[in-house]
Amino acid sequence: MTAYSPATSGRESAPPPRARLWRRIGAIIERGFTRITSGVIAPYQSAVIRIGFSLTWLALLLREWVHRNQLYGADSPWSWTMAREWNATNHGFTILLWHDGRLWFEIVYVAAIAASVMLLLGWRTRTASLLFMIGVLALQNRTPFVGNGGDNVIHIMAIYLVFTRCGQVWSLDARRSADDRDGGRDGGRDVVGIVMWALFTAVLTLVTALGKLSMGWALLLWGFAIAQMAWWLVRSYAPGEPRTVMEMVGNVVHAGAMLVIAVQVCLIYSSSGWYKIQGSLWQDGTAIYYALHLGNVTPWPALSHAVASSGLIVLLLSYGTVIVEVAFPFTLFNSRVRTVMVAIMMSMHAGIGILLGLPFFTMAMIAADSLFLPTAVLLWLSDGMTRAVRWTRAVVPAPLVAQEQTEPVRRA
Repeated sequence: MTAYSPATSGRESAPPPRARLWRRIGAIIERGFTRITSGVIAPYQSAVIRIGFSLTWLALLLREWVHRNQLYGADSPWSWTMAREWNATNHGFTILLWHDGRLWFEIVYVAAIAASVMLLLGWRTRTASLLFMIGVLALQNRTPFVGNGGDNVIHIMAIYLVFTRCGQVWSLDARRSADDRDGGRDGGRDVVGIVMWALFTAVLTLVTALGKLSMGWALLLWGFAIAQMAWWLVRSYAPGEPRTVMEMVGNVVHAGAMLVIAVQVCLIYSSSGWYKIQGSLWQDGTAIYYALHLGNVTPWPALSHAVASSGLIVLLLSYGTVIVEVAFPFTLFNSRVRTVMVAIMMSMHAGIGILLGLPFFTMAMIAADSLFLPTAVLLWLSDGMTRAVRWTRAVVPAPLVAQEQTEPVRRA
């Protein structure tokens, strides 16, 4: 008979290290899965990139309104026939190649502006994000040699935004959802949304029957239409467990899209930084000097030449650009360091926009950088903008009121 030993009993009952490791990994996976499926992750960050990219594209379209025909229309050096032959090789999707008429081009251009406004305001965000993507691809794939790096970022992000639930906050959809929960007028039926998707499905049926869509794009667009129809049916007639499952699926897709966007931004910076390292001008620290002397991208020559006249500033800017771009993906694991790095990147892009005259590139990259800002910072910025708007409303009418009060005295 063996005597009982508490120490021996404790050692025998403790799980081995490998079992503890697997148990810990399983707990982490369970918490992550619960976090992803239980709600929309990073709702404020997705709203910011929605607002940023739609505002950038809208500003670009309005800026080029006068030159729209020379860039994307019938007067473009890149003719409709040339664009059709080019797209036959790269299979780029653009509805502008469905017809070469002037009226069709004007309709698409105005529709792209309207879709940008819809997405900016967050009105029927699911529909707006899909129309926004179609508008971006229609114009950029019609004339692919017009834009710059900012246009390429918008091109990519417009596709990713379709898979996100970017209208959960700071949108008209969020306000309408809150009204529906409080017993709004339509009771959650969303008649306008139903009509819009019915029209979209009718147009999609027509262009599919006419053979205007490739197999891949037909499957993608029909997939969106069927998914929206399934969501409406479940929301209207199966509000219990089926709706919960649909919500979970939507949250998972949203989380995957946000992850892809984050990885895409990291790839942009890391590839840009590593390619710069291979260049001799970046290695000797003089690349910024030559960039500031390019006549076609220096709207303020005196300012650009003043910056380029200092060898120390040029050296610091050249090496600093490479360092922050290469280091950016590795600084995302610490929240404080990430916030500082995002501020540095935004400042760098603001300088590019001013010195090199690339405002839309700057707006697009700042919108992409804002994905990595903490929620507390975004809420602080939002509160600051709200206070500024309220202060403006309180101050601006004051002179008008004073003028109205003094007007009877003058008449008398």
